[in-house]
Order: sequence, then C-alpha cells, then structure tokens
Amino acid sequence: MALADHSIESPTLLKVGFLAPLSGKLKSWAEPGFNGSLIWADRVNAAGGVKVGMRRYMVELVPFDTKFQPDLALAGVKKLINEDDVKFILMVGGNDFTEQVRRVVNQHRMLVATLLPSDLTPDAPTLVAPSEVHPIYNVTGVDWLKRHDPSLKTVAICTQDDLHGWPSIATYRAAFEAAGIELVAEHLFPVETVEFGPIVEKLMQHQPDILCWDTAYEPFMHALTKEAFKRGFKGRLLSCTCDSYRDLIEQTSAEFMEGFVFQFPDFDDPKLADSQVNFEDANGFYEEFCARFPNTWSAVSWEYASTLELWKMAVQRARTFEPFAVLASMKFGRVGHHAFGDATWWGDELFGIDNALVGSWPVVMIQDGKARIQEFSSIPDWWAKHKSILVRHMRELNLMWDQRAAAHMPGFPYQKRRSIEDGL
Repeated sequence: MALADHSIESPTLLKVGFLAPLSGKLKSWAEPGFNGSLIWADRVNAAGGVKVGMRRYMVELVPFDTKFQPDLALAGVKKLINEDDVKFILMVGGNDFTEQVRRVVNQHRMLVATLLPSDLTPDAPTLVAPSEVHPIYNVTGVDWLKRHDPSLKTVAICTQDDLHGWPSIATYRAAFEAAGIELVAEHLFPVETVEFGPIVEKLMQHQPDILCWDTAYEPFMHALTKEAFKRGFKGRLLSCTCDSYRDLIEQTSAEFMEGFVFQFPDFDDPKLADSQVNFEDANGFYEEFCARFPNTWSAVSWEYASTLELWKMAVQRARTFEPFAVLASMKFGRVGHHAFGDATWWGDELFGIDNALVGSWPVVMIQDGKARIQEFSSIPDWWAKHKSILVRHMRELNLMWDQRAAAHMPGFPYQKRRSIEDGL
C-alpha cells in the first residue's frame, strides 16, 4: 500500500512556456520577468511542486526568445505547444500576439497570460491578463499628481509608435482630460529612433508643467530623461515605468529625479507589508532577486511570478490542467488575489471580455533617491467616474475591441490613427 501511495505522489514534470523578447529593446520587460519566474519555480519545487489531484509536478520553465518579431512569436508558440507540451504560456503580448498566434492558441485551447489587456478580445477566450493591467493603471499616477499638486496645468507627452505606445497614449489623454490638465504636445517616434534631443527640445518649447514618457521602453525613457536634464527642465516627470532609476539619478542628479512619478515599486517598499497585499514575502522575493540577478530589477520582475501563483492556485483547485476548467477556477466568484489586493475580473466594456484582473494599483514616486509607494489607488473607482472619457479616446484611435474585430486586426489594434500635431 505504501508503494502504491508513493507511486501516485511521485513528482512528474510540468512545463510552462515563456514566450517573450529576451533580447532587443524590450528585453527589460521580459528577461527580469523570466528571472522572477525562476525564483517562483525554485520556491514551488522546493516546497514539493504543484499538486494536481493525487499527483505532484515539478515545474520547468521553457523560454523562447521572440525578439519581438511576429514570425518568431508564431514559431515559438508552435514549438512550445507541439514539441515542449507546455500547459500554460506567459507572454508580454502586443506585437507578439498576432492573429496567427491567436489562431494557434485557440486551436489548442491553450491558456495564455499577457501583460497587455489591450490584447484581450472575445475571440481569444483563453487569453487572460491577471497581473499587468497596462495601460489602464496609468490613470492613477495622473490623478494622484493633480490631487497633490493642483498647480499643474499642462503636459507634453511622447513615446514609441507601437502597440505599447498607442493604448497608453489614449489612456493618458483620458487621464489628463479628467484631471483638467491640458495636453499641449504629443509625439510618437519610430522604434528605430536614436536621437532624442530634438524630440525633447520640441516638447519643451511648449513650456509644459509635466513631461510624460508614456510607456516608453527603458532605453527610450532613459534617453528622454537625460535630454530633459541637459535642457534644464524644472517641471514634473511622469512615466509608466522608471526601471533602473538609480542609474538615472547618477547620470542626472538626485534633485532632478526627486518627485518622478511612475507605477512600479521596488518590492522592499514598507507599504507592501500591508495586509491587503497578496504577494507572499514581497521583501524576501526582492532580496533574493537582487542577490541572484544584481541591478536588473524592473517593472516586470514580479509580474510573471504573480501570474504563475494565481495559475498554480487555480490548477490545484480545479485538479486539472484543462484550460477552461483552470480559467473557471481562476475566475470563480469574479474575484482574484491580485498582488496589490483583491481585484475583480473585469473588461467587458473595454475589451469585450472580463479576462483582466483589475483592482488597486500603486502610485510610486522617487523620494530621497528611492522609489516609494505613495498610495494604492483604485482603478475601478476612476473608471466609474470617467469611463466615457477613456472609451471616447480609445475609439478615436480605433483601439476598442469591436473596432479591432471589425478591421480583422487582432494583432494590431488600430486601423487609422489621428495625426500628432506638434510640428515634428
């Protein structure tokens, strides 16, 4: 009898795919997340693995570098499913989640997590956004800034021209309008851009109170910030992320970076010890990450690990890997344990499907050289007051899910784009 029990309980391998750009400009939004996932997997395996019914599974992460190229993303999703037999796939999304990738995912009923809720549509029922709710959380930073500094009246914004930049532009437009802050200049630059001085110079000609870098990738955000410093900008800086901010402090000054507002905390932040936070041992995770992967902590270091924990809990409750059963378990009661507090499965009005886990999100500011959470701000509360504004801006850029569906462009969610009139 003991031998039979031992056989049932003996560990089996469970593979999870990591389909993301592990090289190139978007590396900072993928590789740190993969490394965070390694920490999660090591901890889970050390504790005995994932228990599904009467069997335990050791977790193995299988990475595939897409280089943020659609053809590689397609080859990668086929390999992970057909050759590696993964049971779950983690993605950044955006340019990687093309119509062809979507077809393969649907054909195999594969459960996939994206960092971009703007990827979500009703024709991808097994695509979820359980950790990252980009770009909707960006409204919280704008709202906090206006409440704490009512003197702010104008803003100039820029970012790269791609699937991360455009949904974020629409969201920031709505947030600034709701806050009564005038948008005086916008600019979207090609991802091949290497000279940022002229862009910042043009934006600063409008004398904005705020310079906003939208969701610019780390190399772009750093270049833009340094150019603003060189030109003596004295206003507030706002961005979705501010990865490697200590390098920016060294390359500019502590005074210049003081008060920079963004959306992603370091996980040694005292406020992450709050009882509402669901990320277990956030400080210990941060310390281990920094010890194993020095100077690489980024906005996504914790996100894939958080998604994996939600998935693990759902698998164990469902007692199966079957995608729709796991998804039903994950969404049971329409409430989920998001890293920053319990949240609601939401999105029907914006994405056509309630597959995004949305609740509160931290507003972070650099204080005395350290990123510190200022508050956990409710995204649903902002939406309840201002949803008509956000929907209008999304529709103006053809970003709404029904517009994408009508255009047959699920991998590229805008068909016509309004021109940006700032003279560039």
